[in-house]
Amino acid sequence: MAVRLLVVDDNEMVRTGVRMFLYSRPEWEICGEAENGADALAKVRELRPNVVILDLNMPVMNGYQTADRIREIAPSTKIIFFSIHDTPPTGGWAGADAFVSKSYAARDLARTVNRLLEA
Repeated sequence: MAVRLLVVDDNEMVRTGVRMFLYSRPEWEICGEAENGADALAKVRELRPNVVILDLNMPVMNGYQTADRIREIAPSTKIIFFSIHDTPPTGGWAGADAFVSKSYAARDLARTVNRLLEA
């Protein structure tokens, strides 16, 4: 059974890039995309992803708020905060299982997904 990934980012180019990058993994399935926190919650309920790659800065609900709600509706879903910052902002990455900078996504994103799935 494929690992189901949900990509949540308000930037369509980022979502497309992440989808194309992770698509090469046959054991992973990009089950959906969302452009804001409210949309992400609906997709989590509908699609039941194993991993959510979640931007921190989005309209409607930011990544922190969205992660808190995901924890309520799907507590076993792994959450990766995905940010333009090289290090987590002041709020850290509480509420998530990992943090990946978009600057280092090519190096770190697949490795982080694998690490979370093995845990």
